[in-house]
Amino acid sequence: MSHPDADDLSQFSMRDLFRMEAEGQTQILTDGLLALERRAGDAGAVEAMMRAAHSIKGAAAIVGLDVVVQLAHGMEDGFIAAQRGALKLTPERVDVLLGGVDLIVQLARLDDDGADAWLGANAAQIEGTLSAIAGIAALPELPPLPPLPKAAPLLNVAPAGAGAAPPQAPPPAAGETAPGARAASKAQAQNYDRLLSLASEARINAHQMHPFIQALQRFKRNQSGLFSALEQLHEAIVRGGDAALQEKSLLALHKAAPLKQFMVEHIADVEGYERRLLGVSQDMVDEVLALRMRPFRDGVQAFPRMVRDLARGLGKEVLLTIAGEDTLVDRDILARIESPLNHMLRNALDHGMETPAERLAAGKPALGTLRLEARHRAGMLSVEISDDGRGVDLEKIRRSVVERNMASAAMAAALAPAELLEFLFLPAFSLKAAADQLSGRGVGLDIVHETIRQQNGTVRLESELGRGFRACLTLPLTQSIVRALVLEVQGEAYAIPIVKVEKVLRLAQSAIHTLENKQFFTLGGEHLGLVSAAQVLELGALRAAAGELAVVVIGTGARRYALVVDAILGEQSLAVQALEPIFGKMRDIAAAALLDDGAPVLILDVPDLLLSIDKLLHEGGLQSLARPEQRERRKAKRILVVDDSLTVREMERKLLQARGFAVDIAIDGIDGWNAVRSGDYDLVITDVDMPRMDGIELVGLMKRDMQLHGVPVMIVSYKDRPEDRARGLAAGADYYLTKGSFHDATLLDAVADLIGEALP
Repeated sequence: MSHPDADDLSQFSMRDLFRMEAEGQTQILTDGLLALERRAGDAGAVEAMMRAAHSIKGAAAIVGLDVVVQLAHGMEDGFIAAQRGALKLTPERVDVLLGGVDLIVQLARLDDDGADAWLGANAAQIEGTLSAIAGIAALPELPPLPPLPKAAPLLNVAPAGAGAAPPQAPPPAAGETAPGARAASKAQAQNYDRLLSLASEARINAHQMHPFIQALQRFKRNQSGLFSALEQLHEAIVRGGDAALQEKSLLALHKAAPLKQFMVEHIADVEGYERRLLGVSQDMVDEVLALRMRPFRDGVQAFPRMVRDLARGLGKEVLLTIAGEDTLVDRDILARIESPLNHMLRNALDHGMETPAERLAAGKPALGTLRLEARHRAGMLSVEISDDGRGVDLEKIRRSVVERNMASAAMAAALAPAELLEFLFLPAFSLKAAADQLSGRGVGLDIVHETIRQQNGTVRLESELGRGFRACLTLPLTQSIVRALVLEVQGEAYAIPIVKVEKVLRLAQSAIHTLENKQFFTLGGEHLGLVSAAQVLELGALRAAAGELAVVVIGTGARRYALVVDAILGEQSLAVQALEPIFGKMRDIAAAALLDDGAPVLILDVPDLLLSIDKLLHEGGLQSLARPEQRERRKAKRILVVDDSLTVREMERKLLQARGFAVDIAIDGIDGWNAVRSGDYDLVITDVDMPRMDGIELVGLMKRDMQLHGVPVMIVSYKDRPEDRARGLAAGADYYLTKGSFHDATLLDAVADLIGEALP
């Protein structure tokens, strides 16, 4: 957890301060108990836990949390007994003490409002935990625990009951903080963002000194030419013998000399000022970024406990080692990768690690090892999760691919190990015969892959059967500053994160080939599709290129394309600025920034861009790169089909095109909303159940829009209940057609009823 500086403590209540202290001290207790379980007799760990329990006890007494006082007191007595050698902390006793730590964490997160009611409702379980800890510590030579106070400020207990499991706290749930701390954290994050914005503007202003200096240099060159002309004029006058003119020309030379020296000295001063300004502004950006950085340990400190508990529940012996705990990571990235790391560790425990008996039979130590490592590499954050378990059977993946009709037997046989492992990222692709609460290797890895991709990162899997499995995650060190390739498209600047760019090249037009109206060229023995960036971004026709084309290669695997742009402007480090929420999700655009010269630039959303390219290729309406003139727009009435089912939207598209309509498609509600705002459609046909935005939301947005409320909308849905139909029509739909009663003529008749025939 990040703790505020001393100057910021005034904004926190005593309960907030106790909450922060308890979080740090309970982590010491957790780490110490895990270490002691692995290394019995670790005196240093016992001493640290005694101090932590004592600190919690004192802090809890100040804020009146008597239950926490008693818990910490009982734990402290147990540690004293362990230090004296009178108590052995077995795994079962560690379980009890860890349960007490969990209860302290939960109690610390309670707000004053409603705390008494919650404590009363969970009194039996609280008493069970207190009794269990007291039972560990109650040795003959130790004083007994004092009785529970009857008038404890935050405790209204019923008689002690059975059960020692720590109660589950209501909101705020585990991993959250109380409202006061959350508000302070949010305000702190907003301050960081504002500081970064100001520091970035200062850096941009510093860069704007450069064109000013260049202008001064041009002035200096012009001035030198003028001085040279004056000297030549003076020499001519001297040769002419006119004394009066000679005197005047000499006076002009004398007056011009200081001006020449003035320019030389002041240009040097301005250049020095520019260097200092650039240095200070860059230092400001670096310092603000440093404020956002947290050590890797802050995001993974709960994992050793999780691994220990889950392994015990599975009857396995597993040790998690963490390397690179001091590696600095952007706090936002650290928060967003916690869930993917958690999921991969759980997968490794459940599916990858063997039981002690299985490991011994395989010639391995009974104790399995999981390793989590973070480090900086080539300006990126590299995180590796590895285990020494059974690994993944690649042949089993190969068979599963064929059984699921994802590839033919011949194609599957030719797939390399890295290509086979990529299948684990597909939704619901699991090698485990039966699912359980932890699931099998592969289930949910699509979510892991998607989360890392959203952070502009990549995931690579490696496996050796019988030896282990490894996942390598590569992410930017920060999302606040992105190193980007700046492009020019139709006279406007756009940027693509460098991590999303595979290659930049110049391509001769003679290297372009055409097959089935699709253009491509050969790169490394592979055919790579060519697409105009201007067309993808709907900016008009590609400008005619006299010679070579500027090309940027993006994407991976089968979804790998070459974007043709007007020009490559170079690389820059950009301070990312989120788009205003009023714009919603803009197609193909991720964020905005300012270039070094102060000009605005849009940062492209590469995954979204790849979807747009797929759509263009599917529609077959690509512009010719050799003949960039824009095709004339058809005069037929235009219809937008919005459906996440490839089969349904293709059937509808073919039916409508066969009748003479011009048809565009969108693959979900967000895609449809972006399309309908940028196009001139006579009709929208939409499904209801779609990802990101459903059809009802799309209809509602259109009917509330001043420009779109008059466009007819037809809903085509599997839902045929009266309430579903009523919901669609209430949102503003003009026609509701169920797919269950869907026929070719039914759809075409409904379209004709709404907008008539294809040609006006």
